[in-house]
Amino acid sequence: MASNTTSRVEFPSSDTRTDEMHRTIEQWAQDLTEQVDDAKASEQFQAWLDVQSRFHDYSYRNTLLIARQCPEATKVAGYRTWQEEFDRQVQDGEQAIWIWAPIIAKQCPGCGNSPNYHADTDCEYDETPPDEWSEGPVAFKPVPVFDISQTEGEPLPELDTDARGDATDLFPAVTGAADTLGVQVAVVDAEEWQHGAAEGICRSVDDEEEYDAAIEIKARESAAAMAAVLVHEYAHALLHKGVTDKPERTKREVEAESVAYVVGRHFGLDMSGSALYLAAWESEEPDTILDRLGRISRTATEVIEAVEECQRR
Repeated sequence: MASNTTSRVEFPSSDTRTDEMHRTIEQWAQDLTEQVDDAKASEQFQAWLDVQSRFHDYSYRNTLLIARQCPEATKVAGYRTWQEEFDRQVQDGEQAIWIWAPIIAKQCPGCGNSPNYHADTDCEYDETPPDEWSEGPVAFKPVPVFDISQTEGEPLPELDTDARGDATDLFPAVTGAADTLGVQVAVVDAEEWQHGAAEGICRSVDDEEEYDAAIEIKARESAAAMAAVLVHEYAHALLHKGVTDKPERTKREVEAESVAYVVGRHFGLDMSGSALYLAAWESEEPDTILDRLGRISRTATEVIEAVEECQRR
């Protein structure tokens, strides 16, 4: 497996696949920390954000794996799923995309292990017998999936993508997501705007107030621009709560902009003006970078689901 961030990877050997998948994720983060000022690092980071916008309900580890193997992927499913649910067939010679899938089993409420592994731990939980434990993910295993571009057969059902990308209709749904996210939003006329060149601001509120944060955005003609600004401020409200360290707040600015990019792309907005200044992450440890990717992924998913809930009303 090459470690170059611009090359695609494959995991053909079952004997080494698990280790190679782990190393691919770790190497990606390592390369990013070493090349934050390099244009290629920014391109690779944006490529991951693009994949995350298409697979927002996947973990960041799986979207990283998809981005490294097939960055143009738009819809992935297993071999049998394509056959049985979509009447499509994976074409001969196509290379599988490997991602992680949970192994579901009875799970100890104390240590989280399956009964077999629980017996080999020091966990002393004994309030309920194993046959009464709830099921949950106890481990992860590599599973093969294929992108729709690797299949042929019946067309997929048409999706209402135009409505999702129409910012005129989208902006009310983005605004309506405020209650679900625990945020208060106000759109302020340009003549009354008191925050200089800023397009939006987010401030924490007292514990006694109903909301966790209050957001103001400047009214503009472009509904798409206002939606992008509002999502960015949502990210601040969700990511910056309780963070008082100024350098860390600067680093989370990149996270907030990344969330806005993922959510905007998911809903079909033009996010080409996003400013993803990775230099703020210079000297970060790879594990810290991966933690940031996890925050971006979880926060983007939370906002996307809140907006989609408003769209369904």
